[in-house]
Amino acid sequence: MNPEESKHCVRVLRLQKDDVVQLIDGRGGLFQAVIVSPDPKRTQLSIINETREYQKRNHYLHIAIAPTKNIERLEWFLEKATEIGIDEISPIICDRSERKEVKKERLDKVITSAVKQSLKAYHPKLNEAIKYKDFVKNVSGKGYIAHCMDGEKAQLKDQITINDRYTILIGPEGDFTPAELELALNYQCQPISLGTSRLRTETAALEACFEINFLNR
Repeated sequence: MNPEESKHCVRVLRLQKDDVVQLIDGRGGLFQAVIVSPDPKRTQLSIINETREYQKRNHYLHIAIAPTKNIERLEWFLEKATEIGIDEISPIICDRSERKEVKKERLDKVITSAVKQSLKAYHPKLNEAIKYKDFVKNVSGKGYIAHCMDGEKAQLKDQITINDRYTILIGPEGDFTPAELELALNYQCQPISLGTSRLRTETAALEACFEINFLNR
C-alpha cells in the first residue's frame, strides 16, 4: 500500500493487524485483504479474495461537458456521476464557455475520492480539456447533443439500448451556439431532450448519466 493510503489506514481509520479491508484497482477488480503489517509509511496486506469485473455495466457512457464558471459545480457533477456510474468525461471548450481551462489533476482527485467512497471498481477516465470543434469530429458510439434551441428532439430515454456506447454533449451555461449545433448534426449527433425543465449544465449532465444507467438495468 502506498504511503498516502497507508497513513490514512493507520492514522485516520486506526486499522490494526489482522483487520480486513476492501480494495479496488480502478480496472474492475475488487479485493478483500487482511492487514499483515500496519505501517503508516508502507502497510503490508495479504489478498484473501478477489472479484473481477465487479459491477461491470452493460454500456459505455462518455459525457462531454463544458466546464462551469464555478468549478465546484463541475466537481459536484464528477463526484455524483462517478457514484452513479460513468466511464469517461471530456471537458469541452465551447464558444460561450465562461471557463476555458481546468486543472485535470484536481478533478482527477475528486473522481478518485468518489470511487473510493462509493466502492466503484472502475475509475472513470478524465480527458484533457479540448475545443468543441475538435472533439465533435471524433465522437464514438451513439452521439447525442442536448440543447435548448427550438427544433425536433428525441427523448434520451427512448434511445437507450443494452450494450451500446453513448457520447452525450452538454453545453455551457449559455447553451451551444447554432453553429455548434449544426456542426454536431453534420457529424451524426442526434439532438435530444432531457425533459421540460431548463437545467443547469451540471444538472443536465447528471440527468443524462442517471437516465442511461437507470434504463440500462
